Amino acid sequence: MSRSPSFKVKEELSPSHDLESLQRWIVAFCAIRFDLEQGQLVEVCYPPGSLTNDEELEIAYSSFPDSISQQQNRPSIHDCIFFFRFRRHLKSQSSNATHSEITELDKEFSPQAIDKNNVGKELSITSSVDVSKYMYGFVFNRQRHDERLKRGGEQKSVVILSHSPYSSVFRPLLQIIGPLYFDIGKVALEHIAAYVSTWPAPVPGKLMGLPIGNETLKVNLPPAHSLPMENGLSIDESASPVAPLLPNNQSIPQGLFHDADIFGAFRGILLQLWLLWELLLIGEPILVIAPTPPQCCEAVASLVSLVAPLLCSVDFRPYFTIHDPEFAQLNSIQEGETFPPMVLGVTNLFFLKAFRNIPHIVSVGSPHPGSNRVALSTRSSTGRVSSRPEGGLQQHSLQKFSPSSLLNAMKLRRDGPLCLMTEHKEAIWTTHPATTKPDTSILNRLIDAGMSPRVEESMSVVNNEILRRHFLELTTNFLAPFGPYFRITAPLEGSSPYADPPSLPPFSADEFLSCLSARGPGKFILKRMKSNWLNFYRRFLNGPNFMPWFQRRRAVAEREQDRLWRHARMKADIGQLISKMSELEIVDSFNVIEKLLHTELQLQQPGNGSIDSRETCEKLKRDLQAVFNALTKDMQQLMLSNPERASLLQSIAN
Repeated sequence: MSRSPSFKVKEELSPSHDLESLQRWIVAFCAIRFDLEQGQLVEVCYPPGSLTNDEELEIAYSSFPDSISQQQNRPSIHDCIFFFRFRRHLKSQSSNATHSEITELDKEFSPQAIDKNNVGKELSITSSVDVSKYMYGFVFNRQRHDERLKRGGEQKSVVILSHSPYSSVFRPLLQIIGPLYFDIGKVALEHIAAYVSTWPAPVPGKLMGLPIGNETLKVNLPPAHSLPMENGLSIDESASPVAPLLPNNQSIPQGLFHDADIFGAFRGILLQLWLLWELLLIGEPILVIAPTPPQCCEAVASLVSLVAPLLCSVDFRPYFTIHDPEFAQLNSIQEGETFPPMVLGVTNLFFLKAFRNIPHIVSVGSPHPGSNRVALSTRSSTGRVSSRPEGGLQQHSLQKFSPSSLLNAMKLRRDGPLCLMTEHKEAIWTTHPATTKPDTSILNRLIDAGMSPRVEESMSVVNNEILRRHFLELTTNFLAPFGPYFRITAPLEGSSPYADPPSLPPFSADEFLSCLSARGPGKFILKRMKSNWLNFYRRFLNGPNFMPWFQRRRAVAEREQDRLWRHARMKADIGQLISKMSELEIVDSFNVIEKLLHTELQLQQPGNGSIDSRETCEKLKRDLQAVFNALTKDMQQLMLSNPERASLLQSIAN
């Protein structure tokens, strides 16, 4: 991993930056050194004061692998990139929310706090602290092995801190800033910050060109519907159908971590991807174990990407360590208590003993040569445990049933995940009864590239597109039965748009399941799921992913419906509509237009008004005056008896 030879810091560029522009993308850069006597030390935090002392300490502990990479006895440099996610507990400059407020918000929007049997007309989803709840740390770690140094080496990490999970941006940026920092020191962070502060604001779901030195990063950002919300819905979030047509261009992201290597992360247990998709969809806790931080991060990111376009509300931690403040709480869970819905990526085998109550454990990746973990020799099974063989793809997940494979599966189940303490295996341990049948036709399309790294990389791209497209299709078809609850109504041609839009259909979990049982979930799902599919839907409704996704979809649909009715009012010929109305209908129209006008006038408050809102306001004023003029004299006098209304009409007339 090295910096592009063509990248150079422009000497004429002043390393000054605009803090507000910088923090649209990045909160801070950190350089952290592992000191043999004092532990992890933050050498640089830029811009200064961006993080609290507790946050700096937590970041420092999460920025190093749990163990030193074992290399040959000669000087060498080992670089790796990974990322972690942690909760911001304390009040900071970028958030006015205290920890207690965040906790209360968590309770307010938890699945247990919402009655799924009575979801009314309007579902409010204004969470001003969601973006500040979690922060992502993207790490460039360098381990230098040299027998002349204490303990035979040293290690440092360069970390990018952001509120946004833009892995497609920060991974390539790390490949520049990491080696550059080791070349020229702190000035590298200052110059990169200056470049980033010149970037335009992030546009979710779009391809962006981001200049950095004499290079330009071409990156696809995840869509708005997959990102945490800041002060309600994003203006970029459109009311696309709940089961959209699959995009022809696979480079267009449909969810978080569109660049994750699903095939590489789960190559040894591809047959279990459908089971893992189910577990994440219903929000089951999962422990992902891998030999290295990059491998466990890739696996967790791949899992999250499997459920696109669903908004993933499960708390996922790509790289979790015993130093995380939440470890003590999780470690105190007693036998019989429920583990919270989380996906934890770890490399420390201690977690196998600490988290004995976690019901689903996945082991992925392969140890580096020379590691103290012993890689399992070629072995395979057809049960819920398997491992990567040395043969081709056809051998590794689709082997026919044999007595030896059955014995291996029984042995792994009997030994349990603690067998990873002695030798590493790619395997999964779970008691979850799978509903979705693995699609072997998809697995048969995957290509095994052999041992050539260049061919391996290109084939992984093809394989990931096949897998990602399949699971996107699977998820959208699974969500399709909820489509009627997001169906919007536009004004009929020739009818008056000066009325309250009809409410979206109310949602009741019991009624939904009853109707679904009668009509079925559709041919696509019926073909791929077993007879217990209805119970799977029931578990999805009770899980942590359903209600946040459903609320957000409803709010998007309501906003889109409101937009259509506003557009119809702008185009309406009020004179022509009045000519077809009775006196009672004219009075009703007056009351509706007056209410709509008051709403628009509130949007005209300083800092809130937009050009569209001002144009709508002027149109409503003209229409209100026209309807008032069409009323009888007696009705006009009655309307003017209200001082506030009289003042409004007087201001319009003037």
